[in-house]
Amino acid sequence: MNAKFCLIAAALALAAAVALGAFGAHALKGHLGAEMLATYQTAVQYHFWHALGLLGVGVLMTRSPDVVGLAWVAWLLIAGLLLFSGSLYLLALTGATWLGAVTPLGGVAFIAAWLGLAWWASRR
Repeated sequence: MNAKFCLIAAALALAAAVALGAFGAHALKGHLGAEMLATYQTAVQYHFWHALGLLGVGVLMTRSPDVVGLAWVAWLLIAGLLLFSGSLYLLALTGATWLGAVTPLGGVAFIAAWLGLAWWASRR
């Protein structure tokens, strides 16, 4: 992973967050119950925040000669986006409750990413 890839991934993830948020707000409002709509909104919120985090990591990569640690952080954020937000999107849209078992794996990836960033920053 390099800064360019990270920044492109962040920009695409942010565009997807806007599109999925708009889809949820407009197309799903009358089709999902309140609980599933709240689940979908949780997915959108975590998607946005962590895609912004990925953007920040990409910016740090452009300014640091040591990108190995940051690359791990970026991959963990991407994994979290796919596992956490992705599983919640699918859960809300399909009602497949087994996806709830996947969501915590994404949460762990998010936590590991932020701890990894703290570790990287502490070495500066």
